[in-house]
Amino acid sequence: MIDPDVLSRATEKVRAASGDDVIAEMFRRSMADNLPAVSERLPDGTTFVLTGDIPAMWLRDSAAQLRPYLLLCQDDPGLQEVLIGVLHRQLEYVVLDPYANAFNQEANGAGHTSDETEMSPWVWERKYEIDSLCFPLDLAYKLWKATGRAEVIDARFRPAAEAIIDLWTVEQDHEARSPYRFQRHDDRPSDSLVRDGLGRLTQPTGMSWSAFRPSDDATDLGFNVPGNMFAAVVLGYLQEIAVEVLGDESLAARAKELKSSIEDGIAQHGTVDHPVHGRVFAYEVDGMGEALLMDDANMPSLLSAPLSGFVAPDDPTYLATRKLLLSPENPYYYSGTAASGIGSPHTPPRYIWHIALAVQGISSTSAEERQQLLELLRDTTGGTGLMHEGFDVDDPSQFTREWFSWANAMFCELALVHAGIK
Repeated sequence: MIDPDVLSRATEKVRAASGDDVIAEMFRRSMADNLPAVSERLPDGTTFVLTGDIPAMWLRDSAAQLRPYLLLCQDDPGLQEVLIGVLHRQLEYVVLDPYANAFNQEANGAGHTSDETEMSPWVWERKYEIDSLCFPLDLAYKLWKATGRAEVIDARFRPAAEAIIDLWTVEQDHEARSPYRFQRHDDRPSDSLVRDGLGRLTQPTGMSWSAFRPSDDATDLGFNVPGNMFAAVVLGYLQEIAVEVLGDESLAARAKELKSSIEDGIAQHGTVDHPVHGRVFAYEVDGMGEALLMDDANMPSLLSAPLSGFVAPDDPTYLATRKLLLSPENPYYYSGTAASGIGSPHTPPRYIWHIALAVQGISSTSAEERQQLLELLRDTTGGTGLMHEGFDVDDPSQFTREWFSWANAMFCELALVHAGIK
């Protein structure tokens, strides 16, 4: 799946930067095994990517798992083919149902068929998350830039891009314009939306509404700020592609206008004054004065704003927010005898996520902090040598998801960034 020579050179750079044979071997093994274990090339030339141990393809996870491979694909044409195949399958899925977050390989009706929403046999799950639509645009832009190959932006791209802009525009006024409803009748309140599937009351902010977070948990306040940050960035990418590849000034203008509206919304509603940290980003807002100060381990998060491309790692508002997030003032920041970091309401209390630790390192301006976090990731696998979803801050042998390909990919990206490969 990845050229052995390309992987060998990268592994040696990781070994030199970390000074650690165990970290280097974990990197090599994950890069060699992770993508082949979850991906399948289909007869139509697209690539279907499982989300770890679930037999469905999430738009977010399938792209996030590719991040370290994007950093190495320039010298590997075969890997480029696999990555382009992932993008093209994502674009086809977006056109099928832009509100869906996870899809089946075939129209077989598998998945959450009892949910009260407009399900298609192609759809595994229809939890609408704004970030799910960001990832295909992000992947398209980065593949186009990394490879220069014309087939990256093919006939699938324009209808998917238009569907994304249409949906995000409608969801700027969810209360008045949205056709989306979602209810699931189980024992987890975070799996469903209140008010008969409409969600909590919101008022327009300029940002675009999201039903669920990247964790698959329902939003509390409707406007997820890190998701909108990512949307603003990829709308800039879309604008560039529309002009330079598609020659479509109308599409470019729509992307530019929506990007500006979302950015204004983040500035006016998504930042608040904190009594200790000063001006910080909120995690969610409702447009009626309520703001949620927290972060979730899943990406995009506030902590990952530099990875999304919304801010520089040394941006003052981001740094103030980072201090808040990596402190007990974030209700999902946990400290224990084995580790400290950000967890999620999606997993048990006092469980922190390997993804969040990797993001903390990648977004850091300190090589010392990156090294410390690589070593922490190395030491908290519970003896498996693999990343997990969440683990107990006092006992890393207690964890959720023994094998979680997205977390393994984030460890690899941190190792590459630490080695100077960005």
